[in-house]
Amino acid sequence: MRENTPLVDCITNFVTVNDCANIILAAGGSPSMAADIREIGETAAASAALVCNLGAVDLVDSMIVGGQAAGKAGRPVILDPVAAGDTALRRRAAAALLDAVRFTVIRGNASEIRALALGQAAGSGVDVSESDKITEQSLPLAVSIARTLAKRTGSVVAVSGPIDIVTTADETVLLRNGCATMSRITGSGCMLTALLGAFCGAQPDRPLEAACAAVAAMGIAGEKAEARRLANGTGNATFRTDLIDAVFNLTEEEMEANVRYEIYEG
Repeated sequence: MRENTPLVDCITNFVTVNDCANIILAAGGSPSMAADIREIGETAAASAALVCNLGAVDLVDSMIVGGQAAGKAGRPVILDPVAAGDTALRRRAAAALLDAVRFTVIRGNASEIRALALGQAAGSGVDVSESDKITEQSLPLAVSIARTLAKRTGSVVAVSGPIDIVTTADETVLLRNGCATMSRITGSGCMLTALLGAFCGAQPDRPLEAACAAVAAMGIAGEKAEARRLANGTGNATFRTDLIDAVFNLTEEEMEANVRYEIYEG
């Protein structure tokens, strides 16, 4: 990642655009936030990866043009289906994107992934619904739903939660890093999706491994930021800054020493 400095173009929502740019920079990539339909095809084809975030639901046409241009150029395309099951508008937009673009990785919470996989209304705004939260008990069902989406789309599917799931149609990895405070800041999911774009841009031929590395990096950085928050008695605003700093300072050795993962055999 830091050797290649991949250029990542992000079509994302105005709430998180600055954090997404900064976390790509922290990881060693180079962010671009071009989204205008008049230039997105050219920009996406020239970038190492394209990130499409449904938080910018008004820019779906740009995502389709950019996604198709990136795909034609052989670039990874990442989808974050923010609140995909929450409204009819977002359900139509998500369906249009899946029909028009071949996504390398799709990352969302369990409700968003269920909405895409099963075509059902799901979620609570941008948050996962209580019934969809990933626990040890609900894990087999969550994996099954994620694999269904992976099989239908040919994408790597990453499901964020207390236990993170990264899966293809037939190979699943569970990651157990992170902390609860990550859900107390706006945009932690969007930042992870931006990281996925950067890691996939650096390793375009290994999307499953790249996705696992991005999820692990974000989780470990969250743990480091949480330790700092507890030590200093600070709150979620400082945590957000410490999270980006933790990605900036994360080393390969720390990744190897602290990642907690397993191959799911279910």
